[in-house]
Amino acid sequence: MRKLIYVPIIHISADLGEIASEVNKRGSLSFGKEEWKRHREAILGFWDSIAHYFDSLEAKDIKIYQDGLVADGDVGKKIVSDGVKKGSKNYEVVSKLISRGAHLEKTENFLLVKQEYDFILKLAKARKFIKKIIAALNYKFHKKKLLKERDEFIAKTIDSTLGQGETGILFLGAQHEILSKLPEDIEILRLINRERINEYRKKFLFKKDKEKLDQLAEYLASPIE
Repeated sequence: MRKLIYVPIIHISADLGEIASEVNKRGSLSFGKEEWKRHREAILGFWDSIAHYFDSLEAKDIKIYQDGLVADGDVGKKIVSDGVKKGSKNYEVVSKLISRGAHLEKTENFLLVKQEYDFILKLAKARKFIKKIIAALNYKFHKKKLLKERDEFIAKTIDSTLGQGETGILFLGAQHEILSKLPEDIEILRLINRERINEYRKKFLFKKDKEKLDQLAEYLASPIE
């Protein structure tokens, strides 16, 4: 039996490379400084909870599969190290696991990841209203297909690299729908409820039901058992 610890994640701005500062700027303008600050604190609490869980996990020989990671070996470790320096909580967790004996696996197809990032980059850098609309529509048109192709590639990667008796950890954005694409002989341990993460994201984006939003934020930061 193969085992996979599935961790649906929410990215923080430090995970977004060159568009991080633009995301923070637009977040403050769109939601107000206080609400954006509360959102960032909720996500940091989410990552603190994940970090605490993995601090007590025996990491030796565990295989790590990471959202957006297109390399392994020294190049993969350099990507993780650079992410930690930029403030990525996700890569900080991964880095600690590697230091305790976990192995980093090339998880994604470079061209697929770059294609999606290019859409996001154009959207983030658009200044004029009409260009923002065009960039948003273009990304929306391609997003579902890209996510599906990425998920299929990730699932095949896990299937071909996770051996019998081995354990892996998958850190993957909550919008991905990968579990149904994984082989049935892989036992899945779901650390966090993916649907509740997506519910939080939607309620925050559309500014709906503040009481429920606060409850979901509390759930995200709660200890993982």
